[in-house]
Amino acid sequence: MCYDSGAFPKKRGVNVKAKIRSIEKILLSVVVMLNVYLVYLNISVNEFKTTNEVKENANYVEIEEIVMLESEEVKEETIEENPIVYDGKTLEELTQTINNSLNSTISNKGYLIASYSLEKGVDPYMATAIMLHETGCKWNCSRLVRECNNVGGQKGKGCGSYSYFNSLDEGIMAFIDNLERNYISYGLTTPEQINPKYAEDRTWYKKVNKYIEEIKAQ
Repeated sequence: MCYDSGAFPKKRGVNVKAKIRSIEKILLSVVVMLNVYLVYLNISVNEFKTTNEVKENANYVEIEEIVMLESEEVKEETIEENPIVYDGKTLEELTQTINNSLNSTISNKGYLIASYSLEKGVDPYMATAIMLHETGCKWNCSRLVRECNNVGGQKGKGCGSYSYFNSLDEGIMAFIDNLERNYISYGLTTPEQINPKYAEDRTWYKKVNKYIEEIKAQ
């Protein structure tokens, strides 16, 4: 039996080429699949980043809103704690304004004068002005203030024909009570209206008004 010596190698060579082409197709398919997967992976990563950025932005906005709300609450609390009480001023500011006009024995009594006057419905500027006029405490308080704690020239007993008070605070409050009880409650709320009943000097109100303007300017 005879064989063509070139027949088998030729047939074998054809099979190798086919296998190579088959492998190339497989590799190409793998490359295509890898590219598709990489594209998908890139999209997923970008979506993840975008989602996180959205969440972070949302969280930032939420935190910012909370901070703003807390800030508004603090402002409201501040407003409540420091309300305007008179002449566009807080009690602290009004106290300082009055203190700026007080000297000698009644120095730094601005808080008592301001707070108690407002409590009694008395103009704190007017109350202070009358004290300054009656006592000379714009410079040096009179003996009546220093020895009797009488800041309004109130008549009575204990200091000759004038009232004596156990403390300066008691004397200040008694003076404001007198203004409220004998003048304000009768509708006499200005120096002009109070003058005829309070003092014999017909120009008394002018002097008191001058003090009022000086106090306001402090």
